[in-house]
Amino acid sequence: MDQIKMKELEQIINSKYGNTTGIVIIKDGIVSYEKYFKGCTANSRVHVYSVTKSVISILIGIALDKGYINNLEKKVLDYFPEYKVKRGERKIQNITLRDMLTMTAPYKYQLFAPYIKYFKSSDWVKFSLDLLGGRGKIGTFRYAPLIGPDILSGILVKATGKSVLDFAAENLFEPLGIKVENNLLFNNKEEQIAFNQSTDISGWVTDSAGIHAAGWGLTLTPMDMAKIGQLYLNGGMWGDRRIISSKWIDDSTVEHSRWKKRNLPYGYLWWVNEDGYAAMGDGGNTIYVNTKKKLVVSTAALFVPKASDRIELIKKNIESAFE
Repeated sequence: MDQIKMKELEQIINSKYGNTTGIVIIKDGIVSYEKYFKGCTANSRVHVYSVTKSVISILIGIALDKGYINNLEKKVLDYFPEYKVKRGERKIQNITLRDMLTMTAPYKYQLFAPYIKYFKSSDWVKFSLDLLGGRGKIGTFRYAPLIGPDILSGILVKATGKSVLDFAAENLFEPLGIKVENNLLFNNKEEQIAFNQSTDISGWVTDSAGIHAAGWGLTLTPMDMAKIGQLYLNGGMWGDRRIISSKWIDDSTVEHSRWKKRNLPYGYLWWVNEDGYAAMGDGGNTIYVNTKKKLVVSTAALFVPKASDRIELIKKNIESAFE
């Protein structure tokens, strides 16, 4: 990007995307732009919200590659033999790991998810299992922002015998030079609110049982997110080391389901588009990969309600600079 394009981009970010804390652009494997805002630096970390889901997808893929998980058709409850299914709830017994990854598992709650009860619960996996089922059909897209994905964390722990963070550190974070230092447990609502606006906390949120949140709760730097995007663009290779199979990357970033209301295709916890795929979190946290242009864009941001669309920013003001 030339200096004029950079200045234009920064003006747009400051005027329309003011909650942005950092942005990194990698073109053809080379960092071509790196900029921080709101007093942040390269070491500043923010809560990336649902970008966490795509990280969980990567960890499921690694677990599959290493044989900890046999296949995606395995029933969710096979991992939780201690869980007691309530009478008359046979549907939950047929929900598979693939259903969880494609957001095609049904839930009992309708318009209003019981978030307050969820946050107060000491066991988010059981809380989510208790809400699986209901009147919806298995195979129909049902986006679960927070409540539900934690079941995948529980599966990872059951399958690997390690905490999600330990497994991620060994197989993903450390090889890429990403630091996620602490298990984060909130004692009250105020701590959680402060966390959502912090730029200096390195960690991953857990429940009281020590299970890491799968739909939210991870803090990363913009460069951390860009590295993850570049790993996928590299087909799973990082230097001369294979981190994850190219097959998993190909499988997880093609359409398996679709949010019809918004006409958005979905892979395995990745959003899919005509040029590639993206991990997207509240506030504007994004890992965007354009496979055609060999372009990776990461944006980090603090939460604000109804944040401006970063995909629009990327397509209109960044991709156009690499024609």
